[in-house]
Amino acid sequence: MTQTQSALTGHGEQVKIVRISDRQKEIDRLPPADTQRWVMRRKAQVVAAVRSGLLTFEEVCERYRLSEEEFKSWIELLDHHGVRGLRATRMQEYRPVDERSRDIAAE
Repeated sequence: MTQTQSALTGHGEQVKIVRISDRQKEIDRLPPADTQRWVMRRKAQVVAAVRSGLLTFEEVCERYRLSEEEFKSWIELLDHHGVRGLRATRMQEYRPVDERSRDIAAE
């Protein structure tokens, strides 16, 4: 039976078929809200969702429990270094020199 056909139960009652909106389908393709391991591809997907208007900046921060600063850093790293800049193991390499200097001084 297709989604557009009405489904009937054995008792002759109609079952209502609810279509998921295209927006919801796209949101469902994003990483789960409880994601804890952020790999490059997942970070890039979330940035793309904001840029395409699928989710707002605020919705992403709330959904994934990200600070504004962290999400902004993903955007900047993606813009300046491409997807490879989003690698967690390479963060030190891609961070601006003044930030690295500050971290060394704090140690």
